[in-house]
Amino acid sequence: MKTLSVTEVARNFSAVLDTIERDQEEIVLVRNRRQIARLVPEAQRQDAMEVFGDLYRTLDDKTADALSAAVASLRKRRRGRVSESRNPWAG
Repeated sequence: MKTLSVTEVARNFSAVLDTIERDQEEIVLVRNRRQIARLVPEAQRQDAMEVFGDLYRTLDDKTADALSAAVASLRKRRRGRVSESRNPWAG
């Protein structure tokens, strides 16, 4: 975590944002020797499979196997013809 003065950040705002984005590092803004704010990088974008993979790695084996089986079961049930699909807006 870096510490920069508010004046320094104001003078080099674009460069500071580039640094935050590139290094994925938080910057603390200081004015009159007091911390007043933090600039925090946005979390990296992930698609659904990456999020699922992260979740899967946190589970114990039994729970992970149960989750995989549930997902596989749902995938099998979803297969079919478009004409067989239920209209979600129908009453």
